[in-house]
Amino acid sequence: MAKDKIIGVILAGGKGSRMYPFNEHFPKCILPICNKPLIEYQIGMMKNIGIDEIVIVIGHYGFDIVRVLGDGEAYGVRIKYVDQGETLGIAHALGRLERYIEHPFLLFLGDIFFVSESLSILIDEFEKDDTHAVLATKIEPNPDAIRRNFAVIKNEDGFVKRVIEKPRHPVNNVKGCGLYLFDLHIFDAVRRTPRTAMRDEYEITDSIQILIDDEFRVKGVDIIQDDLNLTFPDDLLQLNLIELARRGLPKLIGSNANIANPDLLESMVVGDNVTIENDVNIKNSLIFSNSVVKSTEDIESSIITPDNFIYCHNSAPKEGEQE
Repeated sequence: MAKDKIIGVILAGGKGSRMYPFNEHFPKCILPICNKPLIEYQIGMMKNIGIDEIVIVIGHYGFDIVRVLGDGEAYGVRIKYVDQGETLGIAHALGRLERYIEHPFLLFLGDIFFVSESLSILIDEFEKDDTHAVLATKIEPNPDAIRRNFAVIKNEDGFVKRVIEKPRHPVNNVKGCGLYLFDLHIFDAVRRTPRTAMRDEYEITDSIQILIDDEFRVKGVDIIQDDLNLTFPDDLLQLNLIELARRGLPKLIGSNANIANPDLLESMVVGDNVTIENDVNIKNSLIFSNSVVKSTEDIESSIITPDNFIYCHNSAPKEGEQE
């Protein structure tokens, strides 16, 4: 199979029910990370390795994704949208794409923020050794993180022998990260993927294992430095604060902000057109664009939107911790 062209795919059709109240207004992929929608980072990563044609699978509030991204011209890419319909798992969403895809493709899950020096290594590995798929993996020191994702078991040559979805007892420290490069054989595997008893969905890990069992070569490459699933509101705040720290910034303030005393803001991401009316200390928090903060009391570990105030208790300093 010729591998001279690779397109991008982003799955962004999930309902995000655990992200309440954000799921009532936003698809997860357009929630802001340092004042830029999460999905823009993924598009940028694809563009940086030469991918300029992208298919986005949409569903819940998909019209908002189209409104934000348009046809992709602003990002130097071409974007096509496909409606997922029912949301029955990653493999189900992937199966909806078969009629639209004629080339190998780099697949992102649209609710995960990735940090990697370069994704070009995925393509380098894909183009040698008669490889049919490459999984982006991470050396993960936290077993709980592997339990929430999937384990990848490789042989001595780096080829994958087995993938295990949400293992209760991880056997190594190699985690799959929701970023994949497939050729078209994956669609044959998807069509044969059974619906799981545990979650009543079609799991992409089952499709990958079918590919492996059919003796197609699947490689795992440890190129992910960090990844964070956007599952709960706390994750959104943590992701913003982590990215802020990674950039070495004490705060980030968007354009046209009207802030009574900016010096009282610490470890903050503030969107565009934000008004803070009073002299209050605000720290470790995220303020969405177009929000008005009227509070006269200090604020910490919170997300403020034009419609909601969410205190993120899991992001607050624990008793005895230094602030």
